[in-house]
Amino acid sequence: MRKNTAPSSKKNLFFSGVLILTLSNLLIKVIGAMYKIPLTNIIGDEGMGYFSVANRIYVWFYMLSTAGLPIALAKMISESRTKNNIREIKKIYNIALKSFLIIGFTGMAVMILGSRLFGIAMKSEATYMCIIAIAPTLFFVCVSSAMRGFFQGYQNMFPTAISQILEAAGKLILGILFTLYAMDQGYELPLVAAFAIAGLTIGAAAGMLFLMIVKFFHKDEIIQDESLPVRDNKSLLITLVKLAVPITISASIMSLTDLIDVFLILRRLQDIGFTEATAQAINGNYTQYAVTLLNFPPILIYPISYSIMPLIAGALAANDKLKAITASKTAIKVAAIIAIPCALGMSVLSKPILNIFFVRDASVDMAAPLLSILAPSVFFIGMLSVTNAILQANGFVRKPIISMLCGAAGKLIISTTLIGIPAVGIYGAPIGTFVCYLIITAMNLYFLSKYVGITPGIIKIFFRPLIAAVACALAAIGANLFFTMIIPGRIATLGSIAVAGLIYVIILFLIKGITQDDILMMPKGTKILKILQKIKLM
Repeated sequence: MRKNTAPSSKKNLFFSGVLILTLSNLLIKVIGAMYKIPLTNIIGDEGMGYFSVANRIYVWFYMLSTAGLPIALAKMISESRTKNNIREIKKIYNIALKSFLIIGFTGMAVMILGSRLFGIAMKSEATYMCIIAIAPTLFFVCVSSAMRGFFQGYQNMFPTAISQILEAAGKLILGILFTLYAMDQGYELPLVAAFAIAGLTIGAAAGMLFLMIVKFFHKDEIIQDESLPVRDNKSLLITLVKLAVPITISASIMSLTDLIDVFLILRRLQDIGFTEATAQAINGNYTQYAVTLLNFPPILIYPISYSIMPLIAGALAANDKLKAITASKTAIKVAAIIAIPCALGMSVLSKPILNIFFVRDASVDMAAPLLSILAPSVFFIGMLSVTNAILQANGFVRKPIISMLCGAAGKLIISTTLIGIPAVGIYGAPIGTFVCYLIITAMNLYFLSKYVGITPGIIKIFFRPLIAAVACALAAIGANLFFTMIIPGRIATLGSIAVAGLIYVIILFLIKGITQDDILMMPKGTKILKILQKIKLM
């Protein structure tokens, strides 16, 4: 007799996972800022240029190694868990772990052995020391990814969150200490950057050890249905690969494009007359100031993508298509509500926001217009993240590859052309990035409509948040002009952001941009709804 003790499906389970990852990602970004900001102030734009080149190379290897398998693993485990097939879950995990061990070790070896070649190819030969320092991180993160995929399949985001915080804390504490030591010893900038990046490696090892301990003590809350067959290793491996490879390709395309972007920036700037050191400094300014700030808002959206995949997979495995479509539309709506005001607000307050974190006035002046051009990309980054996850969860894993390839092609053409024009220069990079994400998002929305049957309501999902966001941006400008006359700059900026955010939320409720159903989907949704009803916002 089949005994099912699996927890009942709750409508706020998705939001609970999102909340955990969102809070942890916010903390990780704060820790990251506490690391990168003083590091930038210590070693300057040129030193961060070396750091950035090595980090982009690592990110490409990281995406190539880990982008697809954890998602595929989570999807397979979620499906087997829906059927109470615990034996198959264990088998899937063991296969994935062995695969990750091989991939991680191979990737680490390639990075170390090819470090000088990568440096030469990027026209930044001294970067090889940074590449060697960060290479072991790939192995540790690969092992961690197997366990993160396992827990994601159970919709348990807590172990992933804690492990990522440990990684970030190790990077912060050890990275800064190592940097100060290297500076005190009078080492050259490339070696100082290598010391700085070594903190990430040790932090990744700490995160991996934590996950190993949690996995060791993990116990299933459901009872195996002994009547269910368990697929053999070959069949499971083939399924894992079929799911993982398209996801890996689509994810690695963008990281490879970012890597080529750095390659183009360094080479094209030198082609139009800049020295290698100056080109390195401009690249460091763009990647560590503008791009760093660009990456803050999406941390509120990525958890939605992580959580939506197993939720949709589980719903489809249970033949509950309505639940899958509802969850998909909710994810798109929440992502839009978060991304649109962030994009507009960051664009209009680029310089004041940069001044919150960085003390080099000349560097901030250079980065501010770059960030203003980049900031609208936040919306498209959020949309492509969620739509990629929805397409992949519905089995259309190759569609994001098509959209990513088209977006990458557009980015490379635009960036290559514009950066080589002296009057445009480095501004070609953010313009190319914007075009890239615009293309991907448009194609993904088309694929969702045609193949999944999901057509997001323009007014309900996009237009209403846009109206509120425009008011938010105008309020941010006005509040910043007012506050800067009476209080110090950083406090004025924070006050402006707070005022703009409050106005955005109020207007969003007034124009029905958020419904009662949206509130009820959240953790403690009933209590939140009662509070909103008391203050007449619902």
